[in-house]
Amino acid sequence: MIQNKIWRWPLACALAFSAAAWSEAVSLERNQAEVQAVTFKNPVVWADVPDPDVIRVGDYFYMVSTTMHLMPGAPVMRSRDLVNWETVSYLFDELHETPKYDMEEGTVYGRGQWATSIRYHDGKFYALFSPNDVPYRSFVYTTDDPAKGWTLHSRMKHFHDASLFFDDDGRVYVFYGTGQLTELEADLSGVKEGGVDMTLQVRDEEEKGLLEGSRVIKHDGKYYLLMISWPNGGKRRQLCYRADKITGPYEKKVILCDNFAGFPYVGQGTIVDDAKGNWYGVIFQDRGGVGRVLTLSPCHWIDGWPMLGDEDGRVPETMEVPVKGGPVIPLVVGDEFDGDKLKMEWQWNHNPVDEAWTLKEHKGFLRLKTNKVVSNLYEARNTLTQRMEGPECSGSLALEVGGMKDGDRAGLAAFNGHSGILTVEKEGKDLFLVMSEEVVSLTDKEKKVTGVERKECARVKLPRTKKVYLRVDADFRLKRDIAEFYYSMDGKDWTKIGSDFRMLFDYRKLFMGTKFGIFNYATKSAGGYVDVDYFRYEKAEK
Repeated sequence: MIQNKIWRWPLACALAFSAAAWSEAVSLERNQAEVQAVTFKNPVVWADVPDPDVIRVGDYFYMVSTTMHLMPGAPVMRSRDLVNWETVSYLFDELHETPKYDMEEGTVYGRGQWATSIRYHDGKFYALFSPNDVPYRSFVYTTDDPAKGWTLHSRMKHFHDASLFFDDDGRVYVFYGTGQLTELEADLSGVKEGGVDMTLQVRDEEEKGLLEGSRVIKHDGKYYLLMISWPNGGKRRQLCYRADKITGPYEKKVILCDNFAGFPYVGQGTIVDDAKGNWYGVIFQDRGGVGRVLTLSPCHWIDGWPMLGDEDGRVPETMEVPVKGGPVIPLVVGDEFDGDKLKMEWQWNHNPVDEAWTLKEHKGFLRLKTNKVVSNLYEARNTLTQRMEGPECSGSLALEVGGMKDGDRAGLAAFNGHSGILTVEKEGKDLFLVMSEEVVSLTDKEKKVTGVERKECARVKLPRTKKVYLRVDADFRLKRDIAEFYYSMDGKDWTKIGSDFRMLFDYRKLFMGTKFGIFNYATKSAGGYVDVDYFRYEKAEK
C-alpha cells in the first residue's frame, strides 16, 4: 500500500511532523510544484467530479459539478489550464426544500443537487440545476464573480440534466431530459409563456433507451447538443447532435466511445475552447470506489463535427497541458484547523448543525459535539467530508477524545453507501478502537435509513489516553478499490487494524465516490465532544 510507495516526501515522516513543520513542508512542496509540467496523464482529475459543465471567461475556465447531499453544494471550480482546478465557491451553503436536507423524515442520499449548467452572458455568470427530489423545481443562481459567491435569482419547473443556453438573438433556452427544449423569459424569471416547448427528434433505431447529460454550444452558426446513450447491445458513448436551427432537425454522430485504461466507457461532459481557438473535451468516466473522474481530450473539428480523442478516437493517456504556466493547485487538502474558517474543500453530510461544531472553543482544533442520539453513521449529523483521489491516497487525523461520553462514536471513515469505518467507541470508562464494514439500506422514496448491515472486523481496547491517531490509505488502481486502516498512539508508529475493505460505487445508495469522513455521534446521550487536531493528506503520483 501507500507506505511502501516513493513519495515526494515520505508519508510516515510527514505524519509525525509538528503543525509548524508540516506547514513549512507543505509550503516548500507547493513552491517546488509551481514549476508546472508541460504534460499530464489522464484522468486529468482522478477524483469524484461528475456531470461537469465547463466554460471559459477570459483567461479562466470555470467548472461546476454534482455533490448531491453534501453541503455547501454545487462546487464551482476555476482553472487557468484545464488541468489544475481550485474550488472557489459553492452555489449555496445549505438547501431547505424539505426536512430531509436536515435528515428529518428521510434523507437526500443520492439526490439533492444534480448536473448544474454554468453560463456567462452580458457580464454575469448564471448557474441552473434541478434537485432530483420533491418538490422537483429548479434553481437559478447568478454572480458577477464566482469567487465572491452566488445569489439565488429565480425558481421554476424541473429540468433533468439541463443545459442553459443564451442564443445570439437574446432568447434563452433550456435543453434537458431526452431532447426536450423549453424557452425561458429573457431575464430567467421563469418559462416563457407561448415560447418554444418541444421534444427534439433525437431518437432513432439505435437510440431507443435513455439519453441524458445535455450540454449545448453554438459554433460557426450551428447548434451542437451533446448527450450520452447506451444503444441496444452497445456501450456507453458520447453523442453529438447538430442543427442549423435550434428547433432542428438534428443529425447525430458518435464523437467518443472508449473504455479508457480498462475502466468503463467514458461519457458525459462538454467541450470548451481556449483563447487561441483550440478545443477540448471534458468528459467523466466511472471508476468504481473513487467515483466519476474527469478525462481531458483534444477536440478536433472534422467535417463540422467535434471529434474527441487522439488520432484513433481514444482518450490519450498523456497529452500536453493546454495552457502553460498555470499554478499547480490541489483539489483535496490537509487542514490544521488553525484558521477562523474551514477550508473551502470541506463539505458536510447534509445540512450541518452549526451550534454543534466550532473552531473557536479550542484554538487550533475542530471541535465536533454530539447533538442527536442516533444508532449509526448514516443518520449522524456533522460528518465532515473530502474527496479521495487516485491512484492512491492517504488521510490521517489526530483525535483528542477526553470529551467523549458513554456511548459516543468518533473516528475516520471511507464513507459511502458501503463504508469502511475506524471508530473510537466510549463504553463506560473504557475506550475501544473498532474497524468495521457497514452497508446502509434506504427506502426508495424518502431515502430513510431502514437499517445498517454491520460487520465488525477488529476491536482493540485502547489504553487510558487523551489522543489517538487514525489513518485510511486508499488504492484506486484498476481492479483494486481497497482501503486499509491504521492507528497509532504517538503519530509515528502505525499499526494496521482489521481487514482490507473493498470500496464500491452504488448508485442505489449514496450515488457518489468514497469520501474521507470525520465524524462524532452519540448513541446514548448528547453533549460529548471530540477535538480534531489536524487532518493530513497525501496522494501518489499517477
